[in-house]
Amino acid sequence: MHLLGISGSLRKASFNTKLVHEAARLFAPDTFTLANLHLPLYDGDLEAAEGIPEAVQTLSDQIAAADAVVIATPEYNKGISGVLKNALDWVSRTEGNPWNAKPVAIMSATAGRAGGERTQYDLRLKLVTFRPRVLSGPEVLVAGASKEFDAEGHLTGEMYLKLLTELMDALRAEVG
Repeated sequence: MHLLGISGSLRKASFNTKLVHEAARLFAPDTFTLANLHLPLYDGDLEAAEGIPEAVQTLSDQIAAADAVVIATPEYNKGISGVLKNALDWVSRTEGNPWNAKPVAIMSATAGRAGGERTQYDLRLKLVTFRPRVLSGPEVLVAGASKEFDAEGHLTGEMYLKLLTELMDALRAEVG
């Protein structure tokens, strides 16, 4: 089984990247790939002149090849990060629809006390057009993320570990 992880943060010490790695650890896939969202900003003129950038096509191919996808995103101004939105916009320009019927689990880690409720709602809304099978829960909303990971990047909170384990079990069951 192949799992693709997507973090909506480019920051080297990103809590959402740590959360994706924790999800992969608990999912225990045969193979795991962390997507690279270092993509150019979507620009229709760039697309017209040069076509789909290689990094975008790679991401689209990774989504298509994965048995399941986990996405973790921070909340920026009550929504998903620009990095993640840009990736979704670019992938929408590739041939076919790699997201179609793909099992997807979403989660978030934020500095705030709500843990990313709004960003998850926003991400669900943005994924609707692609028609993936987004799991409805359990919701993994890691609040105060700077205090929830140990030095090795593992979640320390029992509640968060329980919810993430349940979410990964549900994702595995969705793959079948």
